[in-house]
Amino acid sequence: MTAVSPTSPIPPVLAEVVRSGFVEGHHRGSLVVLAADGSVEFALGDPSAPVFPRSSNKPMQAAAVLRAGLELSGERLAIAAASHSGEGFHLDLVRKMLAEHGLTPDDLQTPPDLPLDPAEAETYLAAGHVRERLTMNCSGKHAAMLAACKLNGWDARGYLDPAHPLQRLVLESVEAAAGERVVSVGTDGCGAPLMAISLTGLARAFRTFATAGADSVEGRVAEAMRTHPEYVAGTRRPDTWLMREVPGTLSKMGAEAVQAVALADGRALAFKVDDGATRSLGPILARALRLLGVDGPVVTRIGRAPLFGGAAEVGEIRATF
Repeated sequence: MTAVSPTSPIPPVLAEVVRSGFVEGHHRGSLVVLAADGSVEFALGDPSAPVFPRSSNKPMQAAAVLRAGLELSGERLAIAAASHSGEGFHLDLVRKMLAEHGLTPDDLQTPPDLPLDPAEAETYLAAGHVRERLTMNCSGKHAAMLAACKLNGWDARGYLDPAHPLQRLVLESVEAAAGERVVSVGTDGCGAPLMAISLTGLARAFRTFATAGADSVEGRVAEAMRTHPEYVAGTRRPDTWLMREVPGTLSKMGAEAVQAVALADGRALAFKVDDGATRSLGPILARALRLLGVDGPVVTRIGRAPLFGGAAEVGEIRATF
C-alpha cells in the first residue's frame, strides 16, 4: 500500500450520502465558478490541476469539424457535440448523417454499446437487439468526424489517431477556447483522443462558446446545442432540461463525474468528482448553479438524488458547500 504524503492535498467533500439520517459516504472533488468577466469568483479544491474533461470536451470537438470545412447546423451540429441517450430520434439522425456522406454505421469506430439511457437500453434489449457501434452515445460525434475526413480526403481509418489532421484541429480548438495548453493526451471511452486541461480552463472554454459571436464556429456550436438540447443529451437528461429551461445556457456533462456550464452573460462553472460517481452530479450542479444565481423548478429537479430503502425514500445525496 502506498502511503499518502502529509503534504498531498485532499480534495474537499462536495457531496455527502445521507441514509436514514446517517452520513454513510462522501464524494470529494474540485470546483470553480467564474464571474461574467472570466475571473475566478469561487473555488474548491484545486481547479488549476489538469483533468480529462471527457465528454465535456465535445463542443470543442464539434468546433473542430466546422474548422475542417464540414457544413453542419441545427440538429446535426448538436448531435456532433452530444452524448446522446440512444433514443430513436438520435439513432435515426446519425444514420441520416452517415448516409448523406456515403458512410454506414460499419464505418464508425465507436465500441459497440447499449443506449446510454437506462430506459432506452431496456427497451432496446427487449426488442432483441445487441450492442452496436451506432447506439454508443458518441456516434454522432464520430459520424461528424468521419464526414469531415471524407470531405478533406483524409484517412478515415486513422481518424482517431492523435496525429491525424482532424485531431490536431481538435487540440487547437481545445487550447484556443480554454486559453491554456493541453498537458496530456489520452484515449476516451469512445476511442477518440482526449485532451487534459484544468477545470478553470474548461469553465473558460464554455464561457468562450457561450459568449461567442453568432458567425464564429464556437457561436454556431453553442447555438445548435441551445436550440436542440434534446439532441445533445436526451429527453430524460439534466443537460437537456437546463438548456431548455434557462435560455442561453450551455451545459455538457462528461464521464467520471465532470460537468461544465456557461450562462449567456459569461458566468461559468466546472467541476470534477474524484471518484467518478455520476450520482453526485445533480446535487453538486444544482448547488453550483445557485451560486451563480440560477434557481427555479429545473434546478430543484436536477438537484434531487433520493436514496431508497425498499420502496421508501430514506435519504439523499446532498451538496455540502
